[in-house]
Amino acid sequence: MENIRIIVVDNQELVAVGIAARLANTPQIHVVGHAKSGKALLDGLRSTQPDLVIIDVSLHEMDGIDTTRQLRRLSPGLKVLAHSALSQIEYVNSMLIEGACGYVVKEGPREELAEAIRTVMAGGTYISPAARDSIAKGYRYTEKRVDGDYIGLTAREREVIRLIALERTNSEISAALRISEDTVKTHRKNLMSKLNVRGVAGLVKYAVDRCWV
Repeated sequence: MENIRIIVVDNQELVAVGIAARLANTPQIHVVGHAKSGKALLDGLRSTQPDLVIIDVSLHEMDGIDTTRQLRRLSPGLKVLAHSALSQIEYVNSMLIEGACGYVVKEGPREELAEAIRTVMAGGTYISPAARDSIAKGYRYTEKRVDGDYIGLTAREREVIRLIALERTNSEISAALRISEDTVKTHRKNLMSKLNVRGVAGLVKYAVDRCWV
């Protein structure tokens, strides 16, 4: 295996420093940079030319799911490994659906990250045991497709539910997102169906539980 150039994308620089220290004695694996946001990563992608991006799901402004979607479009051959404190099925499957090759839960054992990197770079998929447990048990805030895959929330649905949790009216959400009020109402209806909640209170709780507001 040739040397692997890694960029860490995380809001906290200390996380990137910690990952670099953890991998310092691992042959052929080198952390060559850190980006604090998805936008910063995308802006510097051409100059850094990494082989692998290790990305947190809970980034500010543009989260890891949306960033991974952009990476797949801009650099389809680039490997992406999610690295998150979140293990719920909707995050795991949303990252995998958007093109990530693996999902590592941050609280895992020290040696797990190196194992995940090697697996992903060899063409495999690595999912932490905690994330696999979440998938195996299912999750009540998901809906299965006919083919058995779980549907994660779309980027637009996450925007709508966040604004709902901030107590914005349909009219205000419509103006903020530049969509019609009828479209906002449709998103509300779809969200309640997909997340198995009966009203706005359930949507707000979902967003608050995930620290989206």
